[in-house]
Amino acid sequence: MLKQRIITALILAPLALAAIFMLPLFGLAVVFALVLVLAAREWARVVSDQGSKRLSFFVVFALVFGFSLWQLPLDSLAHSIWFSSMLGLAVAAWLSSLYLLSSYPHSATFWHNSSVFKLLVGLVVLLPFFWSLVFLRSVDPNNPAVGGAWVLYVLLLVWAADTGAYFAGKRFGKRKLAKNVSPKKTIEGLLGGFAVAALVTVGAFIFLDIPQGKEWVLVIASGFTVLASVVGDLVESMFKRQAGIKDSGSLLPGHGGLLDRIDSMTAAMPVFAFFFLHWM
Repeated sequence: MLKQRIITALILAPLALAAIFMLPLFGLAVVFALVLVLAAREWARVVSDQGSKRLSFFVVFALVFGFSLWQLPLDSLAHSIWFSSMLGLAVAAWLSSLYLLSSYPHSATFWHNSSVFKLLVGLVVLLPFFWSLVFLRSVDPNNPAVGGAWVLYVLLLVWAADTGAYFAGKRFGKRKLAKNVSPKKTIEGLLGGFAVAALVTVGAFIFLDIPQGKEWVLVIASGFTVLASVVGDLVESMFKRQAGIKDSGSLLPGHGGLLDRIDSMTAAMPVFAFFFLHWM
């Protein structure tokens, strides 16, 4: 299993970096649109075991995604009221999910049999993630490397937090963070994740061109982004637990499904983009 995980990571990491830094914005959008479609297919599997409902979800998702592609300008998202509103709704939805997580499994009585609710959650999980990534990549139309560096920063921030949480939780973990959703996650692990993620933020001060006077904005944004990554992970875990499945799919050998790899990012990317859009 570990060997498969390493091989898959060694193949995917260079491809992802090449897409982020080398593709034109339109090409990047096409690649990640494909990722989004595959993730939507997995979400349909997570939230329903009925083929007709899975198909219905996928069709509705495709229509809404297509509408967003028609409405949102790839190269000027910073000036789009549609994009700004989407980010605001996404942040509000992720905040609201804290109630669902804290009251699970009782909260599942509200949404377990609601196909509409699960559809809306899927849209909130996936669409803002896609558009936030495109937005960060497009922050400097004249120099794609600038936007690519910000996307990479969020990826590294979440990866560092996840790695720190794993090792700190394994060594020091005692107090459960969300025992009914993900019993292995601990408060000590969360703190360890913050500590390792802080090193990435220190690196950002060295390697990224941060606007003068915005240093504390980056620190605060990074902290909330790490918190959001944990929430994103827990939300997918909650839906998988309710569905009685371990992985969202089997697309990535050793890793499970695509959603299992991007669950933290689905919340982290929109939260960071929200701060970036309004305060950086």
